[in-house]
Amino acid sequence: MAPGAAEPGDFVSAPSVRWLFTSRAAGVPWLVVRVLLGLAWLRTGWDKVFGPASAAWMEDGAAVRGFVQRAVVASQTGEHPQVAYGWYVDFLRFVGDHSWFFAKLVAFGEVAIGIGLVLGAFTGIAAFCGVVLNFLFVFGGVAGENPAYLIAGILLVLAWRNAGWYGLDRFLLPAFGTPWQRHHPWARGRVEMP
Repeated sequence: MAPGAAEPGDFVSAPSVRWLFTSRAAGVPWLVVRVLLGLAWLRTGWDKVFGPASAAWMEDGAAVRGFVQRAVVASQTGEHPQVAYGWYVDFLRFVGDHSWFFAKLVAFGEVAIGIGLVLGAFTGIAAFCGVVLNFLFVFGGVAGENPAYLIAGILLVLAWRNAGWYGLDRFLLPAFGTPWQRHHPWARGRVEMP
């Protein structure tokens, strides 16, 4: 290593960043963000599963098929198409061919994301799934509220340790641990696995 070069452990986060992403006190503002975003996901998913347009989502996937058809057409028009990547157009065609499945996956996924965020249960995972869905929508040429959801979701993923402190994560995370801490979730205390 070159003289004067920094070691990986030499970088220390700013106190405000450490507070925002690791302190219990910062769990209060994250609670507000988490619940508001969760309610938005729950509302949109609930409408797809149980609302007036549920047939287009739950029966034959017509809603997804229509979205895909519009996105594919938009990818072929103009100098700046809404869907800019050829590989994503191919993915959309695959989704359109299997719209009956993907419509249900999106609708139930949105409900699950909303429930997870509102209850603060596996907040980081729920927020990550929401971010993935938002990216899929944005790549498909839909903006709407997706950029705001993306920002809130990414911040919740970064704050996974304390964003669910005022929720079920307060109990779930110590019980289940993290993937890099292997143990039996049903054992009392933490039992390290070889």
